[in-house]
Amino acid sequence: MARSIWKGAISFGLVTIPVKVYGATEEKDISFRQVHLADGGRVRYKRVCEACSAEVPFADIGKGYDAADGRLAILESADFAGLPSAEGKTVEVVRFVEVDQVDPTYFNKTYFLEADGVGVKPYVLLREALAATGKAAVVKLALRSRETLALIRPVGEVLRLHTMLWPDELRDDTFVRPPTEIAATEPELAMAAMLIDQLSGDFDPDAYTDTYRQELEKVIEAKLDGVELPEAAEEGPRAEVVDLVAALRASVEAAKARRAAAS
Repeated sequence: MARSIWKGAISFGLVTIPVKVYGATEEKDISFRQVHLADGGRVRYKRVCEACSAEVPFADIGKGYDAADGRLAILESADFAGLPSAEGKTVEVVRFVEVDQVDPTYFNKTYFLEADGVGVKPYVLLREALAATGKAAVVKLALRSRETLALIRPVGEVLRLHTMLWPDELRDDTFVRPPTEIAATEPELAMAAMLIDQLSGDFDPDAYTDTYRQELEKVIEAKLDGVELPEAAEEGPRAEVVDLVAALRASVEAAKARRAAAS
């Protein structure tokens, strides 16, 4: 069962739509860990300062920004404290736009929106209104304490939310454009159109598979064949069951004692 990663409400005029947010995608890449080929031991890394060669605890690590001119700015936690942060659980609809006006290059991550509690009826209302008008909702919301731009659009019976990149995060494509003097001839266009027509059809995502991952899984299975399973770790001592009422009673008595001592 999928777990929601965020709960909030879409503010749609005077209508509020409580929603839950779920991740719509999951990576299927096979992950590996680095091991010593001689004995299979796991290779681990230490955080070592290149200036003094000392191992640095996580608490002593700051953030360094390399300026283009070679200077280094070192920032600590206090330097981030005064920055504007986005808080709250409201998804604010900024504008409704035509879906085809939004370049998919802006899309970052995709999420499912689920109506929460009394939000079912207004959820369906927004979904059907967007579908009927061919519109999508440009919204702002707070994710991980930062204001995020996103797009809500209906796909089948579900509203999907696509977090988006900010405009200055998209590169200018001028440097990859072909020279303007290069043009296709009419016969070339006709042949290209004929080839496109022969290869045209409906998009069926199930027709495509990750053959590299499938073959890699076969290699891994072959490597595991004959390898003994690791021995089960011995069960450690059972944790003592805490009597919650007794713990609370002890806390109350301790608080009374501290108050009496202070008076």
